[in-house]
Amino acid sequence: MTSVTPRPVTAYSDEHADVYDLIHTARSRDWAAEAEAIAALVADRHPDAASLLDVACGTGKHLESFGSRFRHVEGVELSDGMLRIARNRLSDVTVHHGDMRTFDLGRTYSAVTCLCFSVAYMATADELNRALRRMARHLEPGGVLVLEPWWFPEKFLEGFVAGAVAEEEGRVVSRLSHSVRDGDRTRMTVRYTVADSARGISEFTSYEMLSLFAAAEYEAAFRGAGLTVEYLEGGPNGRGLFVGVSPRGAS
Repeated sequence: MTSVTPRPVTAYSDEHADVYDLIHTARSRDWAAEAEAIAALVADRHPDAASLLDVACGTGKHLESFGSRFRHVEGVELSDGMLRIARNRLSDVTVHHGDMRTFDLGRTYSAVTCLCFSVAYMATADELNRALRRMARHLEPGGVLVLEPWWFPEKFLEGFVAGAVAEEEGRVVSRLSHSVRDGDRTRMTVRYTVADSARGISEFTSYEMLSLFAAAEYEAAFRGAGLTVEYLEGGPNGRGLFVGVSPRGAS
């Protein structure tokens, strides 16, 4: 059966989750290398780090690699579709269903990560602050928070377009995106076409709103959560990384 009318879906719907790993591998994502680099950042600041929590862990690709660097890893994910895939991938890892603004796991970790610009789905600076405080509360004394931001306002490219095609046996997926500025947020339209040998051709479109927080807003959120903060240029996808450390005397 073939559907030719793009259907609107929410970000990280089941349809999106089912093609996420395939299409982003085609876009040259290397989750293992990213996890290795982030684990090294953590070890530099907390050599005895033994546990890690990945917030907005998606399909669990980073967690899969973090598991070889930390004795204990867990994840938190809001999307039901992503959560399903992560739990199937990581049968021996606990992946919690939760919102980064409100989750409470009742324990602390040596490191907390929030990658793939997931924090940019926070609609306001207040939500950003709430999320950072929640992550910081899950850090042990001396624990490390690593956060990947979305673009800063001055670095956003108006009208940016991107495309990718991915293939595996019995399935081809294409992804086209177009991003524009909408006030202090990015409005991104992403259209997917999926050709499946058993189900024919279908299309769906996701509409994503990503906040263009300034560097100073991220830094204020870290400090407001009681963490130190430093910004490292580059990072996994060119947007850099914010790294914070919890006070050694924290309880």
